[in-house]
Amino acid sequence: MKLDGKAALVTGAGRGIGKGIAASLAQEGAKVLIADIDQGLAEATAAELRETGQEAAALRCDVTKADEVDAMVEAAYQRFGQLDIAVNNAGVVGAMPLAEMSEAEWDRIFAVNVKGVFLCCRAQAPRMAETGGGAIINLASIAGKAGVPLLSHYCASKFAVIGFTNSIAKEFAQEGVRINAICPGIIATAMWHGETGLSTLLKGEDETAEEVWQRKISTLLPQGEEQTPEDIGALAVFLATQPHIIGQSINVDGGFATY
Repeated sequence: MKLDGKAALVTGAGRGIGKGIAASLAQEGAKVLIADIDQGLAEATAAELRETGQEAAALRCDVTKADEVDAMVEAAYQRFGQLDIAVNNAGVVGAMPLAEMSEAEWDRIFAVNVKGVFLCCRAQAPRMAETGGGAIINLASIAGKAGVPLLSHYCASKFAVIGFTNSIAKEFAQEGVRINAICPGIIATAMWHGETGLSTLLKGEDETAEEVWQRKISTLLPQGEEQTPEDIGALAVFLATQPHIIGQSINVDGGFATY
């Protein structure tokens, strides 16, 4: 197994992309700490991984709280004695016209998507540098490569993740810590299909949520196919094992973005 003997931490891993990444890391032999703001979801994911024979533990963490993030990283070291891979996946989404966007809505998106990644990296990177190095993978989005109408705050947050990742990757490049970002395309998770998912938020008066979903796939993705959490997990495994890929934001999007 590619990650046998390694220890990993994945935030927002109770469902969706985070769960897919955690499963992919575990399948390659990594011990995984499942962190999520929903304790029940975290416990369920960890239990599923343990059923496959992998070592997994669960922890509740609000990534917008510095003390909880610091405690989460410490818990990984206490549980496994090491931390080789950290995937900062926790994120939220919203959709609305700029003229209707409140300051609170802007702050909500940035608190999780940007501040959360900052707090996680601040806790992880120096500790990894002190303990032999490792890989940090931040989840951005194709919305961090090109603007999308009605998603201005979400796009801005993901552009920020890409810039932040590239900057700190250069800071830690000689410290043995490899930091990169993954930019997923369109994936059938709660962000799209939940009660407040994009399929509902972006629909017109005469559209259904399913019609929005199909329209976005056909118009945004040249391949015409949605991506899966397992696709993202496969790239996370790859990035966790490559010694010279640093500061990149790699797309998994069926051809949407070309840079």
